[in-house]
Amino acid sequence: MNNRSPSTAALPGRTILVADDDHAMRYVLEQALGRAGYRVYSFANGKALLDFASETPADLVITDIVMPSGSGLDLLQTLHTRQPELPVIVMTAQSTLSHAVQAFERGAFEYLAKPFDIRRMIDLVAQAMERQQASRPRPATSNEFSRFGGFVGLSQAMQELFRTIGRLANSEMTVLIHGESGTGKELVARAVHDHSPRRQGPFTAINMAAIPANLIESELFGHEKGAFTGAVARHHGHFERAKGGTLFLDEIGDMPMQAQTRLLRVLQGGSFTRVGGTETLKADVRIVAATHQNLPSAIVEGRFREDLFYRLNVVPLYVPSLRSRREDIPLLVDYFLARAAQKLGLPLKRMSQESLAELMAYDWPGNVRELENLIHRLMVLTPQEIIQREHLNLPRVGKMPGAYEVVRDATLSRVESDVAEEVSPENNLLRFLDQFFTSPSWKNCDNLYDQVVNRIEKSLFDRVLLETSGNRVMAARLLGINRNTLRKKIQDLDVNVKR
Repeated sequence: MNNRSPSTAALPGRTILVADDDHAMRYVLEQALGRAGYRVYSFANGKALLDFASETPADLVITDIVMPSGSGLDLLQTLHTRQPELPVIVMTAQSTLSHAVQAFERGAFEYLAKPFDIRRMIDLVAQAMERQQASRPRPATSNEFSRFGGFVGLSQAMQELFRTIGRLANSEMTVLIHGESGTGKELVARAVHDHSPRRQGPFTAINMAAIPANLIESELFGHEKGAFTGAVARHHGHFERAKGGTLFLDEIGDMPMQAQTRLLRVLQGGSFTRVGGTETLKADVRIVAATHQNLPSAIVEGRFREDLFYRLNVVPLYVPSLRSRREDIPLLVDYFLARAAQKLGLPLKRMSQESLAELMAYDWPGNVRELENLIHRLMVLTPQEIIQREHLNLPRVGKMPGAYEVVRDATLSRVESDVAEEVSPENNLLRFLDQFFTSPSWKNCDNLYDQVVNRIEKSLFDRVLLETSGNRVMAARLLGINRNTLRKKIQDLDVNVKR
């Protein structure tokens, strides 16, 4: 056991216990948290921490997952059994979806992938100390889940996605998944289902873009015999087939307006009837929808119902494009090579440094699906054990931004335009200054700079949150700031986030 006193005076009763087999990590946390005013005790394993905690009450625990003398997840579960209200922050260098889900299921306050900004840890500790027990969601019963095939990534964007799915583990809220084609939206939908209370029920997927408009209602809600020409027998729709489980509506943006209206009524009322029928059936499904389209723009253009959007977008999930998480490409390449070798019964191949560099530089308009198909093809067609750069034969095209990059770039252009107008002589800012300096009391003002900056910042934040439909994760990424800064700006500037 390694105990150190904090370097500054500790706050009475604010005691933090740390478990990590990495001496350097323990030292960094002791020093940083000690300077923040906490009393910190650190240990090389979970058993030593538990022995100490049995005699000394703690206000918060920070634990690594992989330690030689027991898993941090097991430590988390033991602590939660003993003290359900004790906040525990889990950190790990081996971050996976399974770890994130298990951490939240076992009661973790937060989950951090190493390496992390120490200021982020200090902020989390402060939040955990301040948050009351009543405001924390109750964790679900612990279960072990297998690693979700192909759903891997160590990038910040993927870790944020993992954390959000983990927080949804005890929820049945409606989810709308945003992302380009080929990013793995159906994998995300399956992960949401597999880590939900409905995991024992069916997962039923339907691609709205692949169904003729005149058959969508029949496919969703079923039909009775004789309901229309060709209806020779009763047909059970996807709402019935998915009973007790999850219904995944892929490419929801391609749904015709008439079917949107019917779907909205079902979501509002919780029941439906088959086409041509009179029997009312309960809609016992959890809805997860996905789209590669920019639905707010579709609403403006009259192609998508605004009220349906808000019904679906209760929990928005954004799946990043592959080019926005290039650091995950080597991990994905290794995964797809191993899986293809096993599936095809071929010797395992590997990438040369030059070929891997080529993959890292490519823009991947088809995203993860394109990468997987390429690896599969290379496994079959490359005779050598090592795949060289000349084997890749990647398209020699310029950057091909997908739908979300187009929307993002257009959003930035509009925001830049708005800000430019705000400071131009022809628009509002100059009129504001004219009014200000014509006021007899202007000489008594000592905060003109703050007023002008706040005026511009509010316009910027208002517009970005409008374009991202209030999605704070997407807005923070677009602005290049973290979510804590975004939250503070929203509060300080009274930004409108009710979209």
